[in-house]
Amino acid sequence: MRFGRLMTAMVTPFDDRGQINWDETSRLIDYLIHEQKSDSLVIGGTTGESPTLSDDEKLELFRFCVEKAGDRCKIIAGTGSNNTANSIYMSQEAEKLGVDALLLVVPYYNKPSQEGMFRHFEAIAHSTELPIILYNVPSRTMSSLTAKTTLRLAEIPNIVGTKECASLEHVTQIATSAPEHFKVYTGDDSAALPALAVGAYGVISVASHIVGATMKNMIDSFIEGDVRQATLLHQQLFPIFKGMFECPEPLPNPSAVKYALQLVGYDVGEPRLPILPPNEDEVEFIKGLIALI
Repeated sequence: MRFGRLMTAMVTPFDDRGQINWDETSRLIDYLIHEQKSDSLVIGGTTGESPTLSDDEKLELFRFCVEKAGDRCKIIAGTGSNNTANSIYMSQEAEKLGVDALLLVVPYYNKPSQEGMFRHFEAIAHSTELPIILYNVPSRTMSSLTAKTTLRLAEIPNIVGTKECASLEHVTQIATSAPEHFKVYTGDDSAALPALAVGAYGVISVASHIVGATMKNMIDSFIEGDVRQATLLHQQLFPIFKGMFECPEPLPNPSAVKYALQLVGYDVGEPRLPILPPNEDEVEFIKGLIALI
């Protein structure tokens, strides 16, 4: 299964009542595919505000996005949680809806051991025929999947990749020793080019909502051997990569990117509580970032 090198972790558009805005979801999918050159879309991940989406909302999102995207891009469903049984249920339901793959986050809050994490992912993998991408993000989960455990999981046939947010060291260790079918993606926009340089295959991105086409150019330039051009584009994009999360103080995702989308014509609404929209100072900062595009 090929997912491309640029995936967008898509926001979930809400209306003024805080409900999913289906018309704007449709517009956003078209925009991300055609204008921002996304190869795949991750639906119902952290950027999609998965902690505040009900299971029914997630499943309806998966169904809607599969139908809307058609064969234009891959749809990857965020079905992982810290509840193995619920993750299995959501994964099986997503499979019935026709998604192309699953994104499974490291269990958060309950902090399982490495063996516990292995068995969690193993159980989900055995419950579905879909390809699975692991998601290691210790800054959010407070647990980190080690490179050793990741490589052990990579031996399970339908576990085909990882979204790695621990460190470039992790990316290097996994990319060096993983089987050929297993792809490493960075989840850190600002590390996209460095991660490619140490063996990553691509990036699962937030900034690609607004600079995806330029990111695709950066990736293609590197793959084609034009490292100088890739470096220049990375340097051009770097303030936006950092600014989406440090606005100028740390701002919880997806607050900044949702406002940035508003500025470029997509009425995706405000985040659901407990995430707040940007304050006045943050709004001015984001406007400055958009002016750089």
